[in-house]
Amino acid sequence: MKVKVERQTLESKIIVILDDGPRDPESKKNINTPLAFFNHMIEQIAWRSELNIGINVELDHFFLNHVICEDVGITLGRACKELLEKKLVQGARGFGFALATIDEALAQAVLSFENRTFLDLNFHDISIPQTTEGIHSEDLVSFLEGFVQGAQCTLHIDLMKARPNHGHHQWESIFRAAGQAFREALEVRPWRSNMSAGVAGKIGFKVEFAE
Repeated sequence: MKVKVERQTLESKIIVILDDGPRDPESKKNINTPLAFFNHMIEQIAWRSELNIGINVELDHFFLNHVICEDVGITLGRACKELLEKKLVQGARGFGFALATIDEALAQAVLSFENRTFLDLNFHDISIPQTTEGIHSEDLVSFLEGFVQGAQCTLHIDLMKARPNHGHHQWESIFRAAGQAFREALEVRPWRSNMSAGVAGKIGFKVEFAE
C-alpha cells in the first residue's frame, strides 16, 4: 500500500510518500531535504519502520531549518496517520512500543494513534549538544512536535542511556525507536479488523451553525 501527502504553505511545499511494499534498495536516495543529518534521521525511521519513505522539500526564498523540520514532521505524521487508518480496516494495532540502541545509546518510544496529540520527550538529565552535524537539537525536537500534530498521536520518548553530548548516537537511538514503534502500530492482527487503538473508537463530531 502506498500513500502520498502534499502540504503547501506560503513557506514550503512538502511531499511525503510512504510505501509498505518490498524494500526499495534505492529508497535512501528518495529522502531529499536540504539537511544531511536530518535525512539520516528520517532514514532511521524508514529502516526501522520497514517502510520506503520519499520526501521532497521546496522552500520559498527563506531557508530556515526550523521550517524544514517542523513542516516535514507535520506532513510525515499526516502520511503515517493516513496509512495507519487504511491498515486499521485490516486489523492494524494502532499502538506500538520499542526499545532501540546504537552502541552506548538506548531509547524507548511508546506510540498510540487515538486522535490525541501529545509529545513527551525526556532526556533524563543526559546532556544534549546544542548542535549535531550542523543541525540544532531544537529543530529535531520541532520535527517530533510536528509529527505528533500531523499524526494526531501520543508519543512518549525517553533517552535512557547515552554518552553526554554525543548527539549523533543520542538522536539516532531516538529516531530508531520511533520507527520501530510505528512498525508495531502497523502490525496486523486479523481479529482486530476495524478496531481502533483505544476503546473510545473512531471519534466523530457534529457541527451546526446558525445565524
